[in-house]
Amino acid sequence: MEIYLVGGAVRDALLNVDFHEHDYVVVGATAEQLLAQGFTPVGKDFPVFLHPKTQEEYALARTERKSGQGYTGFECYAQPDVTLEQDLQRRDLTVNAIAKSASGELIDPWGGINDLKLKVLRHVSPAFAEDPLRVLRAARFAARFHSLGFIIADETYALMRDLVLAGEMKALVAERVWQETAKALATQTPSEYFLVLHRCGALTELLNLASANSNLPEQINFPLLEQVTAATDELVLRYAAWVADLAVLLESRELALNCTQQYLRAPNVFLDMARLLQNTLTLLEQPQLNTDAVLAFYQASDAWRRTERFTQLQHLCKIIVPERERVDKLFLPVQNLRDIRVQTYVEQGLKGAAIGEAVKEKRRALLNAAWQSSFI
Repeated sequence: MEIYLVGGAVRDALLNVDFHEHDYVVVGATAEQLLAQGFTPVGKDFPVFLHPKTQEEYALARTERKSGQGYTGFECYAQPDVTLEQDLQRRDLTVNAIAKSASGELIDPWGGINDLKLKVLRHVSPAFAEDPLRVLRAARFAARFHSLGFIIADETYALMRDLVLAGEMKALVAERVWQETAKALATQTPSEYFLVLHRCGALTELLNLASANSNLPEQINFPLLEQVTAATDELVLRYAAWVADLAVLLESRELALNCTQQYLRAPNVFLDMARLLQNTLTLLEQPQLNTDAVLAFYQASDAWRRTERFTQLQHLCKIIVPERERVDKLFLPVQNLRDIRVQTYVEQGLKGAAIGEAVKEKRRALLNAAWQSSFI
């Protein structure tokens, strides 16, 4: 039995960038041997185990053969006769196909170290084109290492386009697409992830825009996402900014919201922020902010109870909306309007709908007073 450190830990150490996870491949062993040593099986589709003490992942060396459509359509062979070189050959990119022995020796049969020097993301073998998930992974690594000057090799781009044209992207489940997208949003340049997907045709496929009789223009950019990325590392705000960019590109806020919600399956907190931002931008585009419209916006946004979310929305708008005075006019009075004591009206003898109407009138008066004192 031989154990090698593989993947991201080896790559990132060679790039001298931070890494936190260690993945290992075990050559010349069986699952029964690992179980006898106290390892815990966790791989549903592949022979992956957790170390009994460190809880780090150890996978049996394996080969894969395409047997169906999509990223799950593979037959896995994991027996002691699988070599390290064979295991590394099944990996997506050469920079991820470098191993390190216990003695510190680097094993690099597919040229990953040279590609790190060249700053090129290149597929290991033609088998790259058998797995549509690798399109997303290549785009994510392009985003992660864009600031270091990495690019995707032309021949790898060609395979990515082949996967798209073959209809393989449709085999990806939305939850898996979201996992890769969330990781990309956490990089220094998440806009590069979406640009790479667009260049190979995958973004239109993933969002199923053809079914909505819509498409993205050939030349695109994501200025709001880039602004927000530079200002905050909150993924929920970055996501909302990207959806706002997409709405501009599609010339439809509703289409951008619907296609991302349906085909990316982001968590509700992300979806809520994206819709809140679209509603806010629509309101801010009005020639004037009138009292009733703003109060209705507060109510629809649940500003009285979801204070943290509303504060996030305010922060997001301050980043991307140039008219700072309008943002302040919309958001600053809300704290005073939250602090109304309903009990006061109960003590006055009001009941039911009359209490709600009294609270609404009080908020209207407070809002007008705040605007008159602060924004004239």
